[in-house]
Amino acid sequence: MNYLLHLLILFDVYLITAISLNVVVGYVGLLTLAHAGYFALGAYGYALAALLLGWGFVPSLVAALAVTALASLPLAIASWRFRGDFFVLFSLAVQVLLISALRNWHDPTQPFGTWSNVTNGDFGIMNIPAPAIGALDLGTQGRIALLFTLLATGVAALAAVLLRSPWGRMMRAVRDDELAARGLGKNIHLVKLQGIAIGCAVAGFAGALFASYSSFIDPTLADLDQSTLLLAMIIVGGVGGAVLGPLVGA
Repeated sequence: MNYLLHLLILFDVYLITAISLNVVVGYVGLLTLAHAGYFALGAYGYALAALLLGWGFVPSLVAALAVTALASLPLAIASWRFRGDFFVLFSLAVQVLLISALRNWHDPTQPFGTWSNVTNGDFGIMNIPAPAIGALDLGTQGRIALLFTLLATGVAALAAVLLRSPWGRMMRAVRDDELAARGLGKNIHLVKLQGIAIGCAVAGFAGALFASYSSFIDPTLADLDQSTLLLAMIIVGGVGGAVLGPLVGA
């Protein structure tokens, strides 16, 4: 294993995750402690789609995106009623729920992949397939590093365009003064729903990439320590910057 390539791959994964968290915290203005849970959910979604359904790399990534976007609904709906410390506590409850599900949806008497043993508990899931697109094998470390760097660059470019667009300015308006934005006729609920769904879905995308590289995942991906690490990245880099803040923080 080339250590520098390993660091580059992890940097790409964390850059994508930091960008996704920055959308929720820096633009929607909601401090969440559940982001590592959605990262882990994306990793598990990818692993289950690849191992149990036999899907390829791209369909499994799409499945991870869809699962995490759907799972973000409770967080988005809560943001309509809760703000500040109350929303932080609700996000912590979501984090605990996610990691508890990953740890406890497990029955040692049943084989992995059955309804009673979906996540394999603390034993984790191993032998997750490496990235491959059609007949093109991307399983070597150098090819994975190149692929992940291209994907991270694409996510960063897309974030820069979206967050500087009228949609991004509308999210900042909701963050800075929700009452004023509502008075201008903006759909506050829709803005929060979109921002949280996109942030969580991109975190799940990063988790899926991590699972395809590491080939092994377990519930520790959703630990509160991981959420704290992600928050530290965007705080160190500067909350609210479209790409530069998450880049420096990662």
